[in-house]
Parts: sequence; C-alpha cells; structure tokens
Amino acid sequence: MTATGLTPSTQGAPDPASQAAARPTAHHPARAPGRLARSVRRNLTAHGFLIGAVVCFALFSWYPMVREFLLAFQKTERGRTTWVGLDNLTTVVNDPAFWQAWRNTLLFTALALVLGFAVPFVTALVINEFRHGQGYLRLLVYLPVMLPPVASVLLFKYLYDPGYGLLNELLRLLHLPEQQWLQDPDLAMLSVVVAATWMNMGGATLIYLAALQGIPGELYEAAELDGAGLLRKIWHVTIPQTRLILTLMLLMQVIATMQVFVEPFLLTGGAGPEGSTTTVVHLIYQYAFSFNNYGAAAALGLLLLVLLAGFSAAYVRLSRTEEA
Repeated sequence: MTATGLTPSTQGAPDPASQAAARPTAHHPARAPGRLARSVRRNLTAHGFLIGAVVCFALFSWYPMVREFLLAFQKTERGRTTWVGLDNLTTVVNDPAFWQAWRNTLLFTALALVLGFAVPFVTALVINEFRHGQGYLRLLVYLPVMLPPVASVLLFKYLYDPGYGLLNELLRLLHLPEQQWLQDPDLAMLSVVVAATWMNMGGATLIYLAALQGIPGELYEAAELDGAGLLRKIWHVTIPQTRLILTLMLLMQVIATMQVFVEPFLLTGGAGPEGSTTTVVHLIYQYAFSFNNYGAAAALGLLLLVLLAGFSAAYVRLSRTEEA
C-alpha cells in the first residue's frame, strides 16, 4: 500500500473557498421609501409642534419677564431710555401706598388661606361621602369657575348692595343691623375674599376629591376597628394620605392670592374705601397705566417675583427635608 493510498482522497471534495463564494449572500431588504418618508413627516410634525410651543412661551412668557427685569432699572422720558439703577426701587419703597398695598395683600392671603384653602377641602370631604349623584355635585361645585369673572362679580355686587342686596335683606329679616359690605373699610377685604373663594374653589375641590378617592378603603376600615370616629379618621388617615396634594395646593394658593387683582378691581375699583383693598398687583397697575411710570411698575413687579420665588424655594427645600 502506497502513501498515496493512505491519504484520504480530496478529488471531488468541495473547496471551502468555493463554498463561501458559492453561498448566496443574505441581502437585507431596503427600507421602503414610503416608510422612511412617513417617519420623516412624523418627526417633522412633532418638532413643529414643539417649536410652536417654545415660540409661544418665548414671546408671551419669557420675553415679558426679561423685559420687566430690564425696565426695573430703566427710565423712559420723551422717547429716551436711560439706566437709573435702583432709583425705581427707591421710588416704590418710599411711596406710602407701597406698605399699605403689602399689608392688604398679606391680609388677603391670610383670609384666603383660612377660607379658600379649608372650604374646598371640607366640600370635597362632604361630596366624597355621597354614594350617588357625585357627578351632579361636581358640576355644581365647578360651575362658578366656568362663569366669566365679570358675571360672578356682578352677582356679588347685587348681594353686597347696601340698599336692595340679598345679604342686607336677610339681616333685616333676622332683625340684625345692616352692613356696608363694600363701603366699610373693615368689611371690604373680607367681602372680596368671600367672593374670590366662591369664584375659584371649584378647581381645588375637584383636585381634593380626586385625591380622596385614591385613598384605600382598608385604611378607614382599620381605623373604625380601632374605634376612631369621623374626626380621628380625617386627622389620622385622610390628611396624611393627602399631605402631598395639600402642600402643593397650599403653595399654589399662596402664589395665586399674592397676585390677586381681578376681584378687588371689579368689586371695589381696586383701591376700595380708604385704600383698604389696594393690593400689590393693583399698585403695579396704577404705576403703569395711571402714572405712566413703567420703571416703577417693573421694579415693584420684580420685588413680588423675588418674594414668591424665595417662598417657593424655601417651600421646596422644607418639603425635601421632610421627605428625607
């Protein structure tokens, strides 16, 4: 037997290189042009909406803020604009109406927190106890929010009228002394707060109601087994379970009430009897449109912005500390 015979014959065996060359190449199907075009159009549409939103914010929110910041340090006379530094701020602080406006604004905020923060929460608690007709009650509570502010103000002007107003008519029936609701400096601010609470409580009530309906019923059942009454269940179950939304609404309430303008302006003309309803925002309005002093108006607006920003930052920091 020869060495050639011991070696396996390779004649007729396929060559690996020829096999690789002969193996059909896997071609990935090219993306259809229509699919690519749809993807491009979809992305362009999304970016178009995004760009539109950014442009709207830039024109109607960011630009006015930047412009206000610049106006606070400028003064325009006879078409000429000059930088005056802190002169506008000095003018505002030395105005006697400045401190009165801040006192009235803080008083309105305090009264609004007592009424406007507590009343919607209590209303949500009551509605949550109803098993039927909650939809109609939600609509009834939210109806004042849907009314135009002018219509609501006209309604309260009728209620507060010293001659034929409904409130004084009720006082006459009860043989109680009549009141000058919007003409008395001691009652004007409280009357404005009551009207503002009624006009704006619907949204807060629905938010509280949604939070209440998210509380597990097992917690109330466990509290009842422990002998807890209604007030204890509210204090130990309801409030802790809704603490996050309560604190958020508190922050929003303070920010909104510190910027109150519509209700005092429409009910009492803004200033009210003896300036009892003059708020900071109304004073800004007076500087800008009554005195044509846009620099002072911008300076006062900047002060309000800094105060609210500081309050918001302090609140967020305290909230993080409590969560940690």
